Amino acid sequence: MSKELAKKIKAEALRLGFTLAGITTPETPPHISTYQNWLDAGRHGSMTYLENERARSRRNNPRLILPECQSILLLAVPYPDPKTATAKPEQGTGKVASYAWNEDYHLLLPEKMKAIVTFIEGEEGHSIPNRWYTDTGPILERDLAQRAGLGWIGKNTCLINPQHGSYFFLAEILLGIELPSDEAINADHCGTCTRCIEACPTQAILPNRTLDANRCISYLTIENKGEIAEELRPKIGAWIFGCDICQMICPWNRFASPVTEAKIDPHPNLITELDLTPQEFNKKFKNNPVKRAKRRGYLRNVAVALGNVGDPAAIPALEKALNDIEPLVRDHARWALDRIKSKRI
Repeated sequence: MSKELAKKIKAEALRLGFTLAGITTPETPPHISTYQNWLDAGRHGSMTYLENERARSRRNNPRLILPECQSILLLAVPYPDPKTATAKPEQGTGKVASYAWNEDYHLLLPEKMKAIVTFIEGEEGHSIPNRWYTDTGPILERDLAQRAGLGWIGKNTCLINPQHGSYFFLAEILLGIELPSDEAINADHCGTCTRCIEACPTQAILPNRTLDANRCISYLTIENKGEIAEELRPKIGAWIFGCDICQMICPWNRFASPVTEAKIDPHPNLITELDLTPQEFNKKFKNNPVKRAKRRGYLRNVAVALGNVGDPAAIPALEKALNDIEPLVRDHARWALDRIKSKRI
């Protein structure tokens, strides 16, 4: 095993813009049973792609992804701290999770990972079996990142680094070469703090460092493609794509990297958003994570937020949405109208 090569790889990763880099083995992740129990309890909502045998077996054994794998390089790149938004949210505006303020990381990180593989092959003088992911493959990346020394898994289920907090994307490269592993962070630096659990509006955070996706605002506004349960709608507040609450409340994020750039408005006007045509939506969110929710899911979220904000000025826009091409938008606009009108009585 080459310690010098590992050092060079990490230096190259930092040069390419990653803030953290660590190495671990492809052995079974330490919390695989927690993951299996989470699936068996149905906490993954409608994300059925997580529960099939292929997904389960590969998360249990990364070598099923790359049989030649001897080492896994774990990487982290920061995204904006939501507290650094340039403008304070005004009445009638929505909230977009800070990871989505810029171009989709699924589009940005692959080129950087390819560059690292090219660098390693240049150092070794021959091609190296490899496979890389960034939240796209059947791998327990937070578990492996903890074992690679990038941080510990907090009570809010996020990976937390003592110097950088938790506002970062993870990526991993499976490599067919043996590299020295880094020391895992096994200490629980959350201590007795339960701020994230108490702050979650929908009580989605469970005691065993997992969450119930069926109640999580991020899941409800992004991965969930159907209706949002009526009992949960009032708890979503003004969040229209994702949620940052459990990270914003975390004391460790006072050390978050000062990334402030935002290419979209983090607090868009809700009435204006509800009027987006399919063409306008696609243009506005081209190459942005918000596009994952699709127009119908996004406007569903906007309608719910308008109902929660409760401004009667939204009534004309919501009445217009009752004729939207999407039944999902119509149904949630009707709920929002009823909510606003009931408050006026």
